[in-house]
Amino acid sequence: MILEFFVPVVMRNVLFLILLVGLAACDRGSSEAEQEFAGTTSQVAGETIESGQGLVGKLDISQRGTAMIDTSFQAPDGTMVQLSDFIGNPVLVNIWATWCAPCIVEMPMLDKLAAREKDRLKVLVVSQDIQGAEKVAPFFERGQYQELEPYVDPENGLSFGFGSGLMPTTVLYDAQGKEVWRVIGAMDWDGAKAATLLEDTLAGD
Repeated sequence: MILEFFVPVVMRNVLFLILLVGLAACDRGSSEAEQEFAGTTSQVAGETIESGQGLVGKLDISQRGTAMIDTSFQAPDGTMVQLSDFIGNPVLVNIWATWCAPCIVEMPMLDKLAAREKDRLKVLVVSQDIQGAEKVAPFFERGQYQELEPYVDPENGLSFGFGSGLMPTTVLYDAQGKEVWRVIGAMDWDGAKAATLLEDTLAGD
């Protein structure tokens, strides 16, 4: 009887300890990610990654030609907007979060891209942090981005709509609001591959 009672109790305690360790690791990873936000060098999984190095997001053209997803998110001024509000110019939509280390590596490169192509391309970075502007506004203040603006989507409507299950996910729409391609994972937005992929659309619009 004692043994029958003792074994389940031990197992429950072991499982509880494993759960606590897992939560602590997630918490630590989130804190580290939030601290690595500026410049062209970031720490990911303990390794220093220069801008563009090791960013091998997967190109996906399976959704080419589909219309923009119909979901609302919050603009920097607090108003609610939709992707369709930006039809008329090509739009690059990046969903990210402050706890996502690869997302943070991309941010300075996306900011440079937005500056380089400001006359031909709108770059939208939309945070999926559930705390919304409360979390994102301080992040942007520290990052001192020149062109990017703090759009937020605390309901994760874009994340669910894109259906990739991963962040970052970046989707390019043409001037008519049709998807051209998407990149699942982080991308070297300063590199030749990104420039070529973008130019195919930007040159035609």
